[in-house]
Amino acid sequence: MSRIEQLLARLSLALLWLLTAVVSLTAGKGIGVEVLHSASIPEPLIDPLIWAGSLLDLGIGLWLLSGRALRWCCTLQLMVIVGYSLLLSLMAPAFWLHPFGPLSKNAPILVLIWLLMRHHDKGACLT
Repeated sequence: MSRIEQLLARLSLALLWLLTAVVSLTAGKGIGVEVLHSASIPEPLIDPLIWAGSLLDLGIGLWLLSGRALRWCCTLQLMVIVGYSLLLSLMAPAFWLHPFGPLSKNAPILVLIWLLMRHHDKGACLT
């Protein structure tokens, strides 16, 4: 993976995380509320959980933009995506069959993150 490919991968992942953070609190909030309700999450926890997920996504997106400690950032991304996928698989397994792929898209995203982590040049700051 060339330096420009690494930069493009990092920036595209940052865009994904940042957009997800915003959508989770705006247009997509109703979906999150519905999923958490269906999983019998107590009402007082729903908004804090949605905010926590959104802030986590925002933090990852900003971290990617910084280009610092990229291996740690990639490791966190892998853990968060696997965790989100497992939780959503338990709470809303039908999302695996959703035409927009809220779960199935995670497989190629995990591969991109792994490739970025694997090919990241330790000595280069990709900013």
